[in-house]
Amino acid sequence: MNVSTTKGTASVDPASFGKVGVLFGGRSAEREVSIMSGTGVLEALRSRGVDAHPFDPGTQSLAELAAQGFDRVFIALHGRYGEDGSLQGALEQLGIPYTGSGVMASSVGMDKITTKKIWKFDHIPTPDYIAIEPGTDLDEVLVSLGLPLIVKPPLEGSTIGITKVSQAEELKAAVELAAGFDAVVLAEEFVTGREFTVAVLGTGANARALPIVEIVAPEGNYDYQNKYFTDDTRYHCPAQLDPLLSEEIQRHAVNAYRALGCEGWGRIDVLVRESDMRPFLLEVNTSPGMTSHSLVPMAARALGISYEDLCLEILASARLKMTKV
Repeated sequence: MNVSTTKGTASVDPASFGKVGVLFGGRSAEREVSIMSGTGVLEALRSRGVDAHPFDPGTQSLAELAAQGFDRVFIALHGRYGEDGSLQGALEQLGIPYTGSGVMASSVGMDKITTKKIWKFDHIPTPDYIAIEPGTDLDEVLVSLGLPLIVKPPLEGSTIGITKVSQAEELKAAVELAAGFDAVVLAEEFVTGREFTVAVLGTGANARALPIVEIVAPEGNYDYQNKYFTDDTRYHCPAQLDPLLSEEIQRHAVNAYRALGCEGWGRIDVLVRESDMRPFLLEVNTSPGMTSHSLVPMAARALGISYEDLCLEILASARLKMTKV
């Protein structure tokens, strides 16, 4: 089904989807955002006549999921236990088709360090980094990456546990904060510039980028609060960029998505360095937000795709990845 226009959903019989589960909530630090995403998706699908039902893996068991008799599920979970491949593996075992990437791509995409290793190997531009483990010499980290730098837990999202380190004496506390989430911590070169995100829809050779969104946060601080709970952050879509640079960013985003084996849908976060307008890819989100502030729906609207049609398009792509069906 073509996901770059609204034509594909107009002829879909909602009954053909069968009984649909919308999975949201979960047990990650992003539970609150997931509930907002899933509630929006559930309402959108129901508004189009889909027999959609909520299911919260954070409070309900896999046995209960199997007992529901879902014909397919829409994954609106973010973070651990929903976006990291663990749930995808369970759905494969249960034989329930699901939206988004499969077990491997979800797991790799969730781990920012592994993601960066693959991107570096494939010559996809991403900031230099160091994986900090217990015993790592922090002075060497400072020498290698310079200041300022970014410290973050590699398995979290929504800017949780992230610190911008501007002074050498701040590094130890930043590492300790991130280590509260993950045993290995990511220290990353700080790129000064403009912030963008690129939604990608489709699979393999059919994967394509939607219009780029530029994010202009208050004082450049696109944190958890400014992402989801304030109206102070401004968004420009399509982003005002030189057409050649826009094409380059979209090309990198699609290549990065394919390099990890992502499918269905996803979102790549990008920084463009102000000194030379060179793009750097930061991370991939294999189960992006679908809240009122979320960026994939915003990019889709720029192509005339409504929120409801976007949800239908994503749902239509649900499948099992480990069997040919």
